[in-house]
Amino acid sequence: MVVAFNVTNGEQGEWAVLQVSGELDLVTSPVLRQRVHDEVAEGRHSLVLDLSEVFFCDSSGVGVLIASRRLMSSCQGRLRLILPAQGAEDGSHVNRVLGALGVRRLFDVHPDVTSAVQEDTDPLSA
Repeated sequence: MVVAFNVTNGEQGEWAVLQVSGELDLVTSPVLRQRVHDEVAEGRHSLVLDLSEVFFCDSSGVGVLIASRRLMSSCQGRLRLILPAQGAEDGSHVNRVLGALGVRRLFDVHPDVTSAVQEDTDPLSA
């Protein structure tokens, strides 16, 4: 089965929202990296990556997430991830991968976009 990779963008107030779906791997991760860079180049420094529809994430995908965090930090921006308990088909694969690698704590994680774009919400615990 071939799963199409897609990144769509939207806005929620001052937040740019990139909704990612499919497999985030060696082949597709450069697409996400470029989209994040494009958002920053357009002056958007508050970014939500909705990863709830990502079915698979390998080390190159994790690398893009870490690089995105570093980029947003370097421009005094904010990065929030959507990693719901239930997503894709059987729970957030990305959430499990980040947890297994011990890097989930680096990210501001929320269950949905509504929560992520609110200023007074606390992220999910690592």
